[in-house]
Amino acid sequence: MVHAKIAPSLLSSDFARLADECERMLSLGADYLHMDVMDGHFVPNLTLGAPIIECLRPHTKGFLDCHLMVSHPEQWVDDFARAGADLFCFHIEATTDASALIDRVHALNMKCGIAIKPKTPVASVIPLVHKLDQVLVMTVEPGFGGQSFMPECMDKVRELRAQFPDLDIEVDGGLAPENIEVAAQAGANVIVAGSSIFKASSPRDVISLFRKTVNNAQPTA
Repeated sequence: MVHAKIAPSLLSSDFARLADECERMLSLGADYLHMDVMDGHFVPNLTLGAPIIECLRPHTKGFLDCHLMVSHPEQWVDDFARAGADLFCFHIEATTDASALIDRVHALNMKCGIAIKPKTPVASVIPLVHKLDQVLVMTVEPGFGGQSFMPECMDKVRELRAQFPDLDIEVDGGLAPENIEVAAQAGANVIVAGSSIFKASSPRDVISLFRKTVNNAQPTA
């Protein structure tokens, strides 16, 4: 049985206070720190990269869940390993040899995840799940924060959960108190949320609600 892991997206944080924001989220109950890495090519936005992860690493013991929305993710594996990333998640749409890339990530002592865009069939990742630590199902088009949750993506989550009951299934995009039940019932257990946590009057309460909803959705036997 899986358990809830709540991963605030630091894309919604105050970048001028990034280390403080990470520690604040951990103090409020976060399990992971979700780092959105965008290259301005695979997606139109440009955010942070390995040098910022490296600067951040000495200031937090938090689990750095690095989601690379980049072209040619192979070229960044060594940099993120040296920087101190805990999990390297790449898009299956961005590589031609996902299996080899998973092996490289694991060889450098990082956990590995694969992300799929809303229009990418879940069948593309299923043959690789046995090698993965996590699958990320995007519930918005990657590239920008603040988009609306796409409930049609939950069919992918249901299919993954039915086949892989112990897999960490992450969802990212538009997650909020009003739709967390849908994601939890579909089988998602790793919840990425930016605006709905950082802009909440009580981020602690939102994190707690997400955790309770996911854990309550788990089978009892």
